[in-house]
Amino acid sequence: MNLPLTFRFKLIALAPQIAVEDARGMLQLYVKQKLLKLREQVNVYTDEAQRDLTYQINADRVIDFRARYTMTDRAGRVIGTIKQRGMKSLWKAHFDVDDAFGRESFFIEEENPWTRMLNGFIEEIPLIGALSGYILHPAYLVKRVDGTVVMKLKKQPALWEGRYQLTEEGSVNDQEKLLLTLSVLMMTLLERSRG
Repeated sequence: MNLPLTFRFKLIALAPQIAVEDARGMLQLYVKQKLLKLREQVNVYTDEAQRDLTYQINADRVIDFRARYTMTDRAGRVIGTIKQRGMKSLWKAHFDVDDAFGRESFFIEEENPWTRMLNGFIEEIPLIGALSGYILHPAYLVKRVDGTVVMKLKKQPALWEGRYQLTEEGSVNDQEKLLLTLSVLMMTLLERSRG
């Protein structure tokens, strides 16, 4: 996958749906999350018809703030895991990303929690709230464990859909790029209600 990638998700839909497109607008990944599942299971396809299941992301426990999500390919090989960092994530979103061997390799954190907080407040104001997607743009930084920024996810102006752009800010190999793209995808699903 070549970055930048655009993550688009429908705001007016019963089941959360995310389409991931490359810079040319070509669909790379598609998720339509199932409603009312006690144990989170996200199927990632390469098409909107959901014929080509490419990856799966499964929670290790039933509805839990501290769940670990394991990402696997179609053959069942582990790509890595992502886990929200407990109490620290209440104020500032923070996720730990482990590689296929269980080594903590990256983390994703919110760049400025005040932006998300203000965005959530403005969304609740009648009429003005509909325009919040054009005003405030939360961003998330993907960093190596040493603090080096390698990717950035930033909300883009959009009215009828959530739109985020994932850009490469540092050097990552193809395996890391896949791990981080799936991690950001899962994080976006978990964070969508927070702005």
